[in-house]
Amino acid sequence: MPATLRRSFSTIAWDKSMLKPQDNERISRVGPGTPMGNLMRRYWQPALLSEELPDPDGAPVRVRVLGEDLIAFRDSTGNVGLLDAHCPHRGAPMFFGRNEECGLRCVYHGWKFDASGACVDMPSEPPDSLFKTKVRIGAYPTYEAGGMIFAYLGPPHANPGLPDYELLRVPATSRHIGKSYQECNWLQGLEGGIDSAHFAFLHNNNLSEGSDLHFGDKRPEIEAERTAYGTAGRTIHAIDDHKAFVRSNHFVLPAWSIRTLNFGLDGKPAPIPIVTGHTWAPIDDEHCWVYNWIYSYDPAIPVPVEMWIATETMHGRGPDDVVDRYYNKWTRRNEYGLDRALQKTDSFSGIRGLNLQDVAIQEGMGPILDRSKEHLAQSDRGVILLRQRLFDAMAAVERGEAAPGADAKSHRNVRAADVLVDTNSDWRTNLELVEVARF
Repeated sequence: MPATLRRSFSTIAWDKSMLKPQDNERISRVGPGTPMGNLMRRYWQPALLSEELPDPDGAPVRVRVLGEDLIAFRDSTGNVGLLDAHCPHRGAPMFFGRNEECGLRCVYHGWKFDASGACVDMPSEPPDSLFKTKVRIGAYPTYEAGGMIFAYLGPPHANPGLPDYELLRVPATSRHIGKSYQECNWLQGLEGGIDSAHFAFLHNNNLSEGSDLHFGDKRPEIEAERTAYGTAGRTIHAIDDHKAFVRSNHFVLPAWSIRTLNFGLDGKPAPIPIVTGHTWAPIDDEHCWVYNWIYSYDPAIPVPVEMWIATETMHGRGPDDVVDRYYNKWTRRNEYGLDRALQKTDSFSGIRGLNLQDVAIQEGMGPILDRSKEHLAQSDRGVILLRQRLFDAMAAVERGEAAPGADAKSHRNVRAADVLVDTNSDWRTNLELVEVARF
C-alpha cells in the first residue's frame, strides 16, 4: 500500500472491541423496554413496502416490528394505519377485520377503529352510549415515501421529524426497492453490510480473474470515522504505486448501509450513477427484514426495470430465486444451493448470488451471534466503530438526549461514491464532492 494512502485510526478504541456477554445482549435485543429497543424506537422504522397495501380499503396485512405484532391497512383516503394486532374489546385478531369507510372493523363484535386508533363505531352497544369515546386501540403514526411505509414506535415527545434520505426524494423512475427475509438477528446483517474486507473473498465469483478492482487487493486499507449520522468508511484498493480504487460506505443510524458499485469488474464506470444499500428492520430478536434498494442520483437518468431485475438476480434474489414474494427458496434447509464443484473452479464460496452468500454466513452464525467469542482484527475497524456508535447512541437516549442521526438534517445529504484515483492527487476532497447528495 503506497504511503500516501495510510491514515491514523485514533477514533477507534481497540481496547473496547471485544464484547462481554451482557454487552452483546444489550446491543442485540430490540423488544419493548430493552436498551436497543428503546433506541430503535426513536427512529422511523421501515414497516412494509407500499406495494403490500396497493389499494384503499384493501386487505389488512400482518406486520411485526421490534417484537410487536401489528396490523397495517390503507383506508378509504389512502392513508396507512398501523394498529395493535388485537381488538381492545376481547382480544380478537384485527387481521380478520373489515377495511371499510376509513376504518378497520373487528369482525367479532363490529367495533371499528380509524387510522389514529380512535373507536369510531360500536354497534354492539346502545346507540346513546358514550363508551366508544373512552376506548382506543394502540396505533402508531406512519409516513409513506419512496415506495416505503415507515412507522414511529417511540414516545411522541421524542419524535425526530420525518426521514429524508436521498432515496426517498428521487423520482420513482430512478428508484427500485425490494425486501427479503432473514432468520437471524438484525445486527449480524448490518455488520456484514458495512464490512468491506470480506468482499474480495466471499463475493469472488471468478477465481480465474483475481486482479480486477474488487478482488485484486486482498488487504485493502480501510478507513472509518465517526459522523453525526453514524460512521463513514472508505475502502482503498491499491492497483499500483500510483493508482487506487476507492469505495465509500456509510452507516446511518440505526440500521442503514449506504454504498455504491459504479465500476464493473472490467474497471469501466457504469452508465448510470447508482447508489445502493440495505436497511435492516428487526422483526424481533431472531428475525429481520432487509430492504434492498438502488437509485440513480441523477434525476434525469432513470433506472430501467431490466437493470433492477438483473441486479436482484446477481444478488440471488431474482424472480427464479424467490417464493411468496419476499422469501428466498435458497435457505439453510437446502444449504443455499451450495455447489462444491463450483467452489473448486470459479466461486470462492460455491454459492450463487452475492446477497445469498451474505445470508448464508449471517444466518449460519446462529440466531444471535455470541460476540464475546470473537477475535477482531484491523480489518474489522468499521464493525468496531459501528458498535461503539450504537453503544454511544443507547447511552445518549438513556441520558434523556435525542437519538443521534434521527434528525433528517444529519442524514439527508449522505451519499456513497467510488472512484479511480491518482494517489498523489487531492482525491479525498474530490470524492467528498461526489458523496454529497444535492437532489
